[in-house]
Amino acid sequence: MTLSGGRWYNYAMALKTPGEFLKEISSGKFQPVYYFFGEDDYRIVEAEKYLASQFIPDLQLITNYRRFDGRRTAYADLQAELAVYPMLGEKQLIAVSNIQSYKKEDIEKILKMLTPADPNRIVVLSSPADKAPNKKSAFYKKMTTTVVSVEFNKLTDAETRRMVGRKLEKNNLKIEPEALNLFTELIAGNRGALEAETDKLINYMDEGQTVTREDIQKVASGYQVYTVFTLADHIIAGQSKKVLQQIELLIADGNNPTGILFFLGLHFISLYKVKNNKPLEAHRRWLTYRFRAQAEKYESEQLEDILIEIARTDADLRTGKLKPALVLETLALKLTGEKRNQ
Repeated sequence: MTLSGGRWYNYAMALKTPGEFLKEISSGKFQPVYYFFGEDDYRIVEAEKYLASQFIPDLQLITNYRRFDGRRTAYADLQAELAVYPMLGEKQLIAVSNIQSYKKEDIEKILKMLTPADPNRIVVLSSPADKAPNKKSAFYKKMTTTVVSVEFNKLTDAETRRMVGRKLEKNNLKIEPEALNLFTELIAGNRGALEAETDKLINYMDEGQTVTREDIQKVASGYQVYTVFTLADHIIAGQSKKVLQQIELLIADGNNPTGILFFLGLHFISLYKVKNNKPLEAHRRWLTYRFRAQAEKYESEQLEDILIEIARTDADLRTGKLKPALVLETLALKLTGEKRNQ
């Protein structure tokens, strides 16, 4: 059912795209219960906030937009919250993240509590990207056939290009095709990164200018991470020739061996954290899925050995007895050989 004209009407349960969801909300049609999931946490959170702002009057938003985390909220406490209906016709939105944390039978009870629907309340259930349901699981089938579900995946390259272009155009800026290609790769489909990095470009450039590849390299916080990702890909694949070529390119681009080693160390620390389910720094979280793909190639013990090797190489660089580039190349080839020969 959907709320229209002050009452709910029946509707067919369906898995909606973000575009369909936004179109429905913009037309003033709301569902009593939603389930948000997908690869992009930023889009999930922003969709929830937008839904709250469209459904709840401004003066009620602070008090009537309630948020709960399934990992920290006991089922009994959530049950008690859902049992209390909005007073005096006020509108309310209750958002429950990490809904998958509850037991199967508790989720069943929660869904039953939401029937019949209250026209003055919307409940948003969601799962974060790292807990997105397997599409063959009973949980996924239950949610997508019982409530309206919206899947928020990463932006496609085409969507990223369009959104970046529009945002720059609104600020009287253009971007060279090569720069847009690099920027799209850095964004990696993450909507939050797109907003933050495009804002940085806008603040860096003067009105009427054209963004170049060099501007992206100077401004985008993910550029160093991106180049080291490429180096790590070659190391993991055992491609010694490409490893040496990548190091030469980085040095030719103005990066000194000590700086490259520093970022390589940060990279493998991130792989170790992801491998062991430890949180990354806020500015790196949007790249978690890329770190995870590389981390899967290693065991934790291997990553620990690599971090020890990087620390030893850092000490060698500080002595100044050998050429820095040679020391870095020796380490990179050692890491490549270790991975290739296992």
